[in-house]
Amino acid sequence: MTNILLILILQLVYVPLLTLRTIFLVKNLTLFAAIFGILEMLIYVFGLSLVFNGDQSLLAMIVYAVGFGLGMFLGTKIENKLAIGYVYVTINTQNKNQELIDSLRSNSFAVTTYVGEGRDSERYKYEILAKRNREKELFALVESIEPKAFMISYEPKSFKGGFLVDRMRKHARDKLK
Repeated sequence: MTNILLILILQLVYVPLLTLRTIFLVKNLTLFAAIFGILEMLIYVFGLSLVFNGDQSLLAMIVYAVGFGLGMFLGTKIENKLAIGYVYVTINTQNKNQELIDSLRSNSFAVTTYVGEGRDSERYKYEILAKRNREKELFALVESIEPKAFMISYEPKSFKGGFLVDRMRKHARDKLK
């Protein structure tokens, strides 16, 4: 029974590591991916050896599979909490909203605005690149000022230039004060 519990615990550690390693690879954080990969393989080999050691019980195999599923769930939850990377958010409104623009900028969001042509009238577009861990804050802020705004976010793979990085560093320093 000790082996069964150990198999479950190992899967609950192994699979979140696998999930995070994959995300680190996608986000080009290769050093973290390599470190997590080493740990992942050590746990994987040890866990699998417990499953196939001697009697190869059906219960051990089922616990291994259930642990894998629970580990995927746990790994996804951890990644969502870490919120690694950036989001590119586009906001569309029917009217130019200077209060929204000012509020976004005062909350350290860099905003670029455009006027576009919609089906029936002019539309106003706001583009924002922000750290992913601030996405909910950004959406809540926009919702509080412009409840009818259309918002969509994407995860950019890379970007270059602009003053965004300096602005984000300043925001992080201000939060520490």
